Amino acid sequence: MAKNKMGKKRDYYDILGIDKSASAKEIKKSYRKLAMKYHPDKAEESDKEKFTEKFKEISEAYAVLSDEEKKQKYDQFGHAGMDGFSQEDIFRNVNFEDIFQGFGGDGQGFGGIGDILSEIFGGGGRSRRTGPQRGSDLYTEVDITLKEASKGVEKEIRIRHDEVCSRCNGSGAEPGSDVETCEVCGGSGQERRIQNGLFGQQIVMSMCRACNGTGKIFKDPCHECHGRGTVNEIERVNVKIPAGAEDENRIRIPNAGNAGEFNGGYGDLYVSIHVKPHKDFKRGGNDLYTDKQISFVQACLGDKVDVKTIYGVVELNIPPGTQSESKFKLRGQGMPILYRSSKGNLYVTIKVVVPQKLNDKQKSILEEFSKVSGDEIKTIKKGFFDKVKEGIHH
Repeated sequence: MAKNKMGKKRDYYDILGIDKSASAKEIKKSYRKLAMKYHPDKAEESDKEKFTEKFKEISEAYAVLSDEEKKQKYDQFGHAGMDGFSQEDIFRNVNFEDIFQGFGGDGQGFGGIGDILSEIFGGGGRSRRTGPQRGSDLYTEVDITLKEASKGVEKEIRIRHDEVCSRCNGSGAEPGSDVETCEVCGGSGQERRIQNGLFGQQIVMSMCRACNGTGKIFKDPCHECHGRGTVNEIERVNVKIPAGAEDENRIRIPNAGNAGEFNGGYGDLYVSIHVKPHKDFKRGGNDLYTDKQISFVQACLGDKVDVKTIYGVVELNIPPGTQSESKFKLRGQGMPILYRSSKGNLYVTIKVVVPQKLNDKQKSILEEFSKVSGDEIKTIKKGFFDKVKEGIHH
């Protein structure tokens, strides 16, 4: 269970990095992000144990906080409210398939979520299939700028994944060595056991422990992969990101995941896009938003001003009498609509800047303007300390 160094259980909300007021959507989003980060398949061999413990911790926290009944008891009584639940009860009805949809579809992908939880918690997952199996899916992230998202970009990323062993071509046997049919399972990869139950004897099928479900025994396992049929390597992969990609969009690259044992086929690689914030533009779907400062005179008399867009600079007509916070729409200057030729719009908010300091001529002109306009301006008389401050600045 999730404990700190003193043996005390950590707060589930702290584990997921969320507030107690977090919505179900926020809880799910936080868990998925952390699960992808600490998935045991992403760890180096030396960090495998640490990642597994972290994955167990966040999965337990999500299992409780995603269930209304368990969450209510936890919020009221803390960890004491979970005392009546076994480990199996905590994970019952947790829909991991829904969380990892798109990362392997059935929840078995990305390292086999069901299988991993089964191994970690001793139940709740699916039984392991026998024989060659498709490799697990992998997940990674890539950062791009808003400018790159507006045009589309190709990024090279590095991933660590399992490759088919080139020495044994995935067979797991040292080239030239003898491969025999497993005597325990007769080559089926499954052991057949008779088990006594309440209703008499039952036949139970399980993966053959002698051959690990392959149906074969290698007299001399491959010296490179040690009989696994795969080796772990770093590979460079090019990811084509289309114009209009948004934050958290996912791109699937077929057969770029882990190789399955004994030529079971490759999983897929899923790349999550992270679009970095832009200093000048804010994004809302396919539309962009920006501010444009103009002077008091420009606002009164009107003008033509240059406005920066994600594609360059365009001219914007400012009509006379424009008020601060007025909004103008520039059609087609927003983000491309994904997989379409059209684009969103750019919305420009006008910010009228009032000068803080005026020279005598400017003051005189404005005073004359106020008289013509019929505005009564009450001049603020300067006190002794104001005059002293002016003298210091001069």
